[in-house]
Amino acid sequence: MKILVVTACPTGIAHTYMAAEALEREAKARGFEIKVETQGSIGVENEITKEDLKGADVVIITKDMSIKGRERFKNIPTVKVSISNIIKNTGALLDKIVEKLGEK
Repeated sequence: MKILVVTACPTGIAHTYMAAEALEREAKARGFEIKVETQGSIGVENEITKEDLKGADVVIITKDMSIKGRERFKNIPTVKVSISNIIKNTGALLDKIVEKLGEK
């Protein structure tokens, strides 16, 4: 499964990166391909490119604040979730996504 993620929180500091790390750790443990873009107080880091979009199965977007460049994902199934839910329930979130999409 190929997962793209955009994390952002209102202050753009700790939670943005905590969510990114939690998803990366859990996805890699499951053998999934993942790329996480962070949008924070220092701007966009690890930006998702057009090449990254190819073959993506799902996009996870934090819903705590507006995400820049959201139109990039218009043809990819998208899951919006709170940043705290990503941090606290990473495994359950990925379980639910796998169940809905089927593991690829």
